[in-house]
Amino acid sequence: MGTVLVTGGAGFIGSHLAWSLIEDGAAVRVLDNFSSGIRDRLAQMAPGVDLVEGDVRDVEACQRACRGVDAVFHMAALVSVPQSVADPATSEAINTGGTLNMLLAARDAGVRRFVFSSSAAVYGDTATIPTPESALPMPASPYGVQKLTGEHYARNFCRLFGLETVALRYFNVYGPGQDPSAPYAAAIPKFLARLLRGEPAVVFGTGEQTRDFCYVGDVVAANRLAAAAPSEAAGGVYNIGGGGRISLNRLLAMIGDALDVRAPVRYEPPRDGDILHSGADIRLAGERLGYHPTTSLECGLRETAAYYRSMRPR
Repeated sequence: MGTVLVTGGAGFIGSHLAWSLIEDGAAVRVLDNFSSGIRDRLAQMAPGVDLVEGDVRDVEACQRACRGVDAVFHMAALVSVPQSVADPATSEAINTGGTLNMLLAARDAGVRRFVFSSSAAVYGDTATIPTPESALPMPASPYGVQKLTGEHYARNFCRLFGLETVALRYFNVYGPGQDPSAPYAAAIPKFLARLLRGEPAVVFGTGEQTRDFCYVGDVVAANRLAAAAPSEAAGGVYNIGGGGRISLNRLLAMIGDALDVRAPVRYEPPRDGDILHSGADIRLAGERLGYHPTTSLECGLRETAAYYRSMRPR
């Protein structure tokens, strides 16, 4: 593999991927505008990373980032469902317009493989769980609509222009490095941060809604497999999950065990755009990409809890 580009490489998943690639000797370029990414993450990788500071809404920045690149991992996005509900226009410009800009830039630069980070949000509330990729997408939020649109663009570019694209539908990704302080932070880092402060975790709904949680290391592995998979995998869409699902109430009990603390809960009304149940059928990713998650939820939560405990002020 030659030079690889990670858009959003200063973000949570993107920085884990960039580190993994650098450790294996790859030449890594990152495109990031630091709207949510953390600059210090890239500083820790120096001099192993080539930074292009820019926004995926900027056509010239996308073109500059793609020059001389063999593979693109397109992770830059506005990833929050609630934020997409609150401001659909901005999330549309980033998630749909930015993806189209990157696909055009990759095509014109002669990129070999384009790995698109999609989301289980494309499914919405589906009756089929675990959900296969063949299930009819019915997104319940603008974010889900935008990710589904990105998948269609990726497939079109594969068929029309010969750009090998692979779309990965992430389920709930967690692990060390997620920011619990963001207004729309993911559930696990928020739960951990509040419990470590001795505050109750906040659950929207009854807590009996279920999710498929996937450790960030397994998501990194899935991306690398997608970049190296045979051409037959191109144009495809693949679920990337942990291989099981759990209720938020049970998850909180496990987080309490990992922290060795009691896990009090405060329940609040459900949020617009949230779904009740989510679980991945990952058989196709196993068959076509060789993806098999290796980190159990128990182990992943212990690793994540240890990270957040170590980050607390002394």
